[in-house]
Amino acid sequence: MKIEKNKVVAISYELHVDDGENGKEHFESVKKEQAFHFLFGTGHVLPALEAAFEGKEAGDKFEVFIDFEHGYGDYDESKKVIVPKANFKEDGKKTKTSLRVGQVVPMQDDQGNQLKGEITKIDFKGIHMDFNSPLAGLDLYFEGEIVSVRDASPEEIDHGHVHGEGGHHH
Repeated sequence: MKIEKNKVVAISYELHVDDGENGKEHFESVKKEQAFHFLFGTGHVLPALEAAFEGKEAGDKFEVFIDFEHGYGDYDESKKVIVPKANFKEDGKKTKTSLRVGQVVPMQDDQGNQLKGEITKIDFKGIHMDFNSPLAGLDLYFEGEIVSVRDASPEEIDHGHVHGEGGHHH
């Protein structure tokens, strides 16, 4: 079965990154047993990566280079902000979860968009957060294999994401 719109694709891969100064460095490995599943054609993976998968089948190998401009963009200093500590209170009290440097916190902007920010510092000014992707400013080198391809269920197509094993569970 070939990869095309509304197919559930599972991939295993090695990702290396390059910041343009230090050469390629290993960033992430995803093994076949814990393959990454996604619904093809819904924008859940980078467009350049998705384009490289189109028409491939289970068992096909891939190597994809994506420069930072077509990946997660350049690192943007304006995405570093200081959030008042009061924003992390529930009902006027400190949240039950303790905030710490390095923690990635899901948040929402004033338009309702979901964001993830990494806490980089906590001081008297507030919670210093970086909303850049950890891959911002990096060239990406993917090497891997298509583990499986299947038809998406009507529910998966309707919801726009994979359900069940390797995907989203309701």
